[in-house]
Amino acid sequence: MCGIYGAVDLRSDSALSPEILSRMAAVLKHRGPDDEGQYFGNGVALGMRRLSIIDLEGGHQPICGEDGTVWAVCNGEIYNFRDLRMGLERRGHIFRSHSDTEVLVHLYEDKGLDFLQDLRGMFALALWDATESRLILARDRLGKKPLYISRAGERILFASEIKSLLQMPGVSRAVDFAALREYLAFGFVPAPKTLFAGIEKLLPGHFVVVDNKGTQQRPYWDVQFGEETSRSEEEWAELIREKLLESVRIRLVSDVPLGAFLSGGLDSSAVVAAMSRLAPTVKTYSIGFEGDDQFYNELPFARVVANAFSTDHHEIIVRPDVAELLPRLIWHLDEPIADSAFITTYLVARLARESVTVILSGVGGDELFGGYRRYLGSRLSRYYRWLPAPIARRIATMVSELPQDRHSKWKNQLRYAAAFLDSAELPATAQYASYITVFSRDMRAQLLEDRVQGSEDPDLRPLWGYLSRYPSADSLSQIIYADIKTSLADDLLALTDKMTMAASIECRAPFLDQELVELAAKIPSRLRIRGLSLKYLLKKAVKPWLPAEIISRKKRGFGAPMGAWLRKDLRILLKDTLSDEQVKKRGYFNPEAVQELIRRHEAGRNDYTDHLLGLVNFEIWCRVFLDSYNWQQPAEPHSALAAQ
Repeated sequence: MCGIYGAVDLRSDSALSPEILSRMAAVLKHRGPDDEGQYFGNGVALGMRRLSIIDLEGGHQPICGEDGTVWAVCNGEIYNFRDLRMGLERRGHIFRSHSDTEVLVHLYEDKGLDFLQDLRGMFALALWDATESRLILARDRLGKKPLYISRAGERILFASEIKSLLQMPGVSRAVDFAALREYLAFGFVPAPKTLFAGIEKLLPGHFVVVDNKGTQQRPYWDVQFGEETSRSEEEWAELIREKLLESVRIRLVSDVPLGAFLSGGLDSSAVVAAMSRLAPTVKTYSIGFEGDDQFYNELPFARVVANAFSTDHHEIIVRPDVAELLPRLIWHLDEPIADSAFITTYLVARLARESVTVILSGVGGDELFGGYRRYLGSRLSRYYRWLPAPIARRIATMVSELPQDRHSKWKNQLRYAAAFLDSAELPATAQYASYITVFSRDMRAQLLEDRVQGSEDPDLRPLWGYLSRYPSADSLSQIIYADIKTSLADDLLALTDKMTMAASIECRAPFLDQELVELAAKIPSRLRIRGLSLKYLLKKAVKPWLPAEIISRKKRGFGAPMGAWLRKDLRILLKDTLSDEQVKKRGYFNPEAVQELIRRHEAGRNDYTDHLLGLVNFEIWCRVFLDSYNWQQPAEPHSALAAQ
């Protein structure tokens, strides 16, 4: 695992000075504390910071081919590199190391731009071909590894994190207002935009070629949904079980210790169960909360799984003053998100880093196998439409007037009911779009100042582009495809990468193995969700592995009880970041609209956790990246944590 960075300028002999390249490296040290390397060519500069995982002694990057004309840096892991290497050696290629990155160079020499098709792994890479005077930048199929690109005149910069690009003089820190509007709508900024004008994310499954003809971006992979109906339910379950076991097995290749995140949910538990069949001992890491916030506390379920497989289990308990970490974590994220999972991910990653360097995660299981409640909307609507209209309206009015709170079992159900009733008459895809929206169009219109409004509201345009990509597919497949392309890549995988790398630990995601994703895309929708039972097929597949209470437990998100904290322990944080004075000074939002959100949330009338967290994190992002706030100055709040 590494951080990569560099530049190309084919009209100049020098793309970057050594001083600037070193500055780009310095801010990525957390991604690669073990090693550093650079390459300067004619109009190109490549660099990397390395976290040593494979070939600890010989895996130094940048790495070149036999004749020194092809150079590469890579952030990530190529899981099939040994099989690829054997084939390349049979064709006469000579290897100098046992690194998976060296395979990239020889594979490119062998196949040209088609080399990406053979890679099974997670990666963001840069490859320089001196003979052709071209730079290739590429990102893995699902977007597990980030890659950012900026153009400064004729010079094109790239890096694993935005903060590295900002070390280059002339790279703007101006806010992209269109991206800000999308951030409010989604709770994250969907690719290719970032909050920085002029800096873009490379789309997952895409590559960029920079040569004397210009710059071209192309896709090399996309997931294709299409139901395979010839298999029985039992055959599907066996296939999924075997492919998941294989996916975990190839992710256990490591020259350093590894473990697993364990929330006690179905996905992480299945990963731990598979690991226990392949390794003599599994180290597991879980997080919980003290005080009255037990609704979010998953430690009891994690302990059930840890006991079932006799894992070497570690836990961490979090208190509300963990919010003192927010400036540090926003700096690591590069962009704010309205998802408290980034806090818990960092804390459990930091705990794990005390004893392992690689961690396996269950991220992606919900998208592949139908695990989110929002996937039930169209099914529930069929029953709802049987009700006479006056009764339906009365129910909707009554529910809207009741208090909502995601930290209470029944009030949380009312929150879901209100969201459903508000969109029950819409088509399935429009209903889904309403579920995943943070600030609705009306709320954005009230919140944003005129200078940020723009001539058009994006109206979730990036999402609708994906929802309409396969019009012949069933609505569930359309929705899952959109989730894979948006919230999975730009929220869950983004925060997973940034927060684990902040702790200098590599995270691997077995559910997002290319072959498992392609297999899951063929599952009939009736097997993803049976009636109102989410993840029906996955539960059937892993039922022989897991305790019954894990198979039958209800879905719970992996995050902190931020909504409850904002009402009590973190009220000072709200007053500091979202006061009338501060909101007016910043000039993006209407202070009255912000205060109304706070009032309604504190009164328990509505649950505005995501809205307020999104605004708080945006303000902290402004301080860190626009105001140059020194996030390293405050002492790290060790009192926020209590390890057991």
